[in-house]
Amino acid sequence: MDLAFDDIALRLGAATGAGMLIGLNRDLASKPIGMRTLGLVSLGSAAVAVAGIQHSNLADNADALSRVVQGVIQGVMAGISFIGAGVILRDAKARSVEGLTTAATVWIAAALGIASGLGAWRTLAICVPLTLLVLYCGPMIEKLTSNPD
Repeated sequence: MDLAFDDIALRLGAATGAGMLIGLNRDLASKPIGMRTLGLVSLGSAAVAVAGIQHSNLADNADALSRVVQGVIQGVMAGISFIGAGVILRDAKARSVEGLTTAATVWIAAALGIASGLGAWRTLAICVPLTLLVLYCGPMIEKLTSNPD
């Protein structure tokens, strides 16, 4: 698959914008990972996806292209999990775990980057607002439904 320059720019730009938009929530909440990190995670994921589907030797071989896309998705999502794991902190004495939402946000930023890189625009258009809904409304819903111990 040979993508035009403007198509590549759109895919990479959309990925970067989606990651930065999600990262804004993390910055506003003073979390360790914010707009720059999530924008770069999403951009990097999209760049790998775009590069994978553009390999000239795969243009006439749908099976090979499918294997490359699967490998890209698996590799990025497994690798990005290590960055997410770096923000998870466990306090055994307090019996608490912190950073899970930030770790999940890193993971979703990578997924959005892959979706953008592959040109899955409907997936991106649905997932970005849903992610923002969870990040912005989730804490309010948790407060309303939590046990007042």
